[in-house]
Amino acid sequence: MSDTPSHNRPLRLKYLRPAEVREILARDARLIVPVGTTEQHGPHLPIGADTILIERLSEDLSTEFGVLVAPTLEYGVNASTRASYPGNASVRRKTLHRFMNDLVGSWEDGGVEQFVILTAHGHDPHQEALSTLRTQRATIRTVDIFAVRLPGDDAKLPIHGGALDTSLLLHVDGRLVKLDDAEDYVPTARSLRAWRTGARGSIPPESPGSVGRPTRASAELGERLYAFIYERIATRVFGRSSTPLAVPRMAP
Repeated sequence: MSDTPSHNRPLRLKYLRPAEVREILARDARLIVPVGTTEQHGPHLPIGADTILIERLSEDLSTEFGVLVAPTLEYGVNASTRASYPGNASVRRKTLHRFMNDLVGSWEDGGVEQFVILTAHGHDPHQEALSTLRTQRATIRTVDIFAVRLPGDDAKLPIHGGALDTSLLLHVDGRLVKLDDAEDYVPTARSLRAWRTGARGSIPPESPGSVGRPTRASAELGERLYAFIYERIATRVFGRSSTPLAVPRMAP
């Protein structure tokens, strides 16, 4: 993925002994904290789609840069729905905020000086919970991997089970995607306003639980998207110097 010296495996905190953690932090005092969700993304994607993506990205970054990666937090603040989706599990904004504050404080006491919180969920309350954490001295960078919109017909739509994240899942683990079950849904202007404003991110009740055109997804697009997102984080957050990649584009 780059000419930067890489390690053979991710440095997973949960498998390391305290002395090993101390040694790693003495060399690089950063900690990657992946935060996912347990939330429906349409009939074609697993409930843990956000979590699977962010965990893979975190472990790849850990492998390249030799930075510790914390156990993945599998739950976040889901967008509200009128329909009931079996398996969905959400926490409130203040619950996520308090829980993360406790974790960050403990890790800071143990020697972490910078936190890189990675998430793939742009819901406002979820982002607020992660971007308002407090530390004594350590710095925190919260990164939503979808914060910069990519070009294409769906560029103005929320990323939730559409072509972009479906393509990424096809690349990461195509066995988890049932593309034959995918249903395209483009919300009306009114539904889109409700998503972004008054309803605080509510899923349109007439949707299949996803938004966008997942039928346009492909593993090839997912591979290009993943490389683009990875490169952006590697250079902007982890300081790697590299030639910018071309922005991937969806086929018409």
